[in-house]
Amino acid sequence: MLPNPFPPTSQALHEPNGLLAIGGDLTPETLLCAYAQGIFPWFEPDQDILWWTPNPRLVLFPEQVHTSRSLCRTLKKCDWTITYDRGFSEVVSACAAAPRNQREPGTWITPDMQAAYVQLHELGVAHSIEIRGRGELIGGLYGILLGRIFFGESMFSRVTDASKAAFTALARLCLENDIDVIDCQVHNPHLASLGATPMSREGFEKTLRGVIKEPMASILSNPRCLLPKEPAPLDKRLGKRVPRYAMDLL
Repeated sequence: MLPNPFPPTSQALHEPNGLLAIGGDLTPETLLCAYAQGIFPWFEPDQDILWWTPNPRLVLFPEQVHTSRSLCRTLKKCDWTITYDRGFSEVVSACAAAPRNQREPGTWITPDMQAAYVQLHELGVAHSIEIRGRGELIGGLYGILLGRIFFGESMFSRVTDASKAAFTALARLCLENDIDVIDCQVHNPHLASLGATPMSREGFEKTLRGVIKEPMASILSNPRCLLPKEPAPLDKRLGKRVPRYAMDLL
């Protein structure tokens, strides 16, 4: 068993909430080890790499996603389509360029981070969901799928409700393909309005051990054991029904 590149998560700071480590690298091996332990990178362009494991953690159980009346009205009248991994790099770039409030995901998507997640996408664990209107990309999200958990990273919207549609599509996809939980990392009102709720770090880590079946010893020895045998788009990787049109989300 190789040494863990991260300290015990119990050593994370209370203020700022969840800061665990500084430095390291963004190789696939490091990132896979991090996510398997509930740790993720989040830093500004002028900072060293910062690694976080906040307490509490914001999560969403797919069956609890909230579809507001206004979103339902939008979905009923729009002609949006939903695609999977048809524009991963474009989604990541759009998330990086999207305006954010301070402390919200997105500000940390530096060129190095973009390259790291594109590499994870090429390896088959990072995926995107795209919302398209008349063929044009108008919203989407991306994240990492390990076992039965989807680690959401960031989302963007160029048209009102497009990011909510992408997140609702993710929840529906997870619900129909036996993915137990969506990690939303840190609290923000947008995700809370969609049904995300806080969970203690201890509870989150217990959940991880239930949805990622590979033993931690195996992950530390060979992080690539978490990779699928063959990289494939998210819809093909799951193999079951996925929503294709906005109307499917109603």
